[in-house]
Amino acid sequence: MDFFTLLGLSVALGVDAFAVALAAGAVLDPFVERRWLRLGFHFGLFQAMMPVLGWLAGRGLQQWISAYDHWIAFALLSLVGGKMIFEALQSDAKKTSVRDPSRGWTLVILSVATSIDALAVGFSIALLGETILFPALIIGISAAIMTITGAFLGRRIGALWGHRAEVAGGIVLCAIGIKILLEDLFFQML
Repeated sequence: MDFFTLLGLSVALGVDAFAVALAAGAVLDPFVERRWLRLGFHFGLFQAMMPVLGWLAGRGLQQWISAYDHWIAFALLSLVGGKMIFEALQSDAKKTSVRDPSRGWTLVILSVATSIDALAVGFSIALLGETILFPALIIGISAAIMTITGAFLGRRIGALWGHRAEVAGGIVLCAIGIKILLEDLFFQML
């Protein structure tokens, strides 16, 4: 996987964390940098761990599905991207919380929820025969940076960009799935 595809994938996966951080930044009062850093660390950690778990599962199944791996990667990325778009167009009521989202079980639940998509991406990366450590590192760092940025901006502008950012992330995931499918189909024709 080339670096720009990986970067696009990382940004697309980090959009959920960014959107949640926007909402969290809007409700975190008073301003405490420690909360933003805690959000960034946990979201980045979970975003880095989930692709590794998905990759491990995908490696075990690769020998049985290698003829269809590009279709599976396309389907997974398209489903995840479509789900992101669908959820972005839903009501924001379920995404905000009056509790401090940077502490306790709320933080763990948000970390898992924003990184579930990365599990499917890790599975897709395994099906493509790619390694996972570098992509997982880039995905985690990107998510951490996007989370801290989202919390900062959320504090300044609230959840104004939430829907648009998630829709863009979903579109990027779908586009990467299409790119994988077309590349594999094109190379099969050669």
